[in-house]
Amino acid sequence: MEVSINYWAVLLAALSTMLVGSVWYAKSVFGNRWSKLAKVNMDRKVEPSEMAWLMGSTFVASLVTAYVLAHVAFLSNKFFGNSFMQDTLSTAFWLWLGFTAARVYVHDAFESRPGQLTLLTVSHEFVSIGVMALIIGAMGV
Repeated sequence: MEVSINYWAVLLAALSTMLVGSVWYAKSVFGNRWSKLAKVNMDRKVEPSEMAWLMGSTFVASLVTAYVLAHVAFLSNKFFGNSFMQDTLSTAFWLWLGFTAARVYVHDAFESRPGQLTLLTVSHEFVSIGVMALIIGAMGV
């Protein structure tokens, strides 16, 4: 079986994470709380080269996530045969729960990070992957 991927959907889904992250971590949303819990100085001057690396590598990671989601959603849809949207949303949930939320929890627990920080992180990832799933599910294969 050949897996069909809508690369435009993958690209838009990856870009959506940048938008979700910029809103989520805005100072007036969760940014102030996150920076306090994570001990991040939001007023630190970031060099342009560092910002380019951060944004570029984050986008590449989002591309990988969107591609994997689209790939596994296609397989899920072929197996379950529901609407592509339903299978994409279901796939996103299970991938988030098993590979994101569970792994973030394990790392945060062993690093003694505050539970509220873990909750903020996994919630952000849930929303990000959910938005990705909506885009991929709506655009189809």
